Amino acid sequence: MKGIIFTEFLDIIEDAFGLEVCQKMLDQASDIGVYTAVGSYDHRALVTLIVTLSKITGVSAEDLQEVYGEAVFTRLLQTLPAMTGIQQDTFNFIKKVEDHIHTEVKKLYPDATPPQFDFISETKTHMVMDYKSARCMSHVCLGLIKGCAKHFGQTVHVTMAPLNKSKSHVRFNLDLIVE
Repeated sequence: MKGIIFTEFLDIIEDAFGLEVCQKMLDQASDIGVYTAVGSYDHRALVTLIVTLSKITGVSAEDLQEVYGEAVFTRLLQTLPAMTGIQQDTFNFIKKVEDHIHTEVKKLYPDATPPQFDFISETKTHMVMDYKSARCMSHVCLGLIKGCAKHFGQTVHVTMAPLNKSKSHVRFNLDLIVE
């Protein structure tokens, strides 16, 4: 997993819970907390941090992942190369993640293994997509979707259902609420 995920996680935790809680999380997880944005790290270290933070704060690990995903969306967006010609809305952006963003990430970081998105169906107001990742962090994906909708000023109702026991394959149903 790319280091930017770790560095942003630590920044968001410090902003949300304070330096003391962030340090307590690192200490209890036996993690020195030294990450570089361009480094590569085992995703299990992030899972350990999330589980530890959950124990400290009493907030579920799934909720922490979702909040993190939503908060990190804008930060990650700023690191992306320009995507000219992309219609600026939630569904179009999400479709470009697989074709454009993940492709660029793999070019920049050949060892990267981003999640895979498979698009099952789409209308103007409904999208069904499958998330596949050995990291099983679908709640981060849920948060990223919510962050994306917020960024584009849209309201999207999202449901998710695991398609296997490990939750490495999850189906998302997105409904754009048109007012």
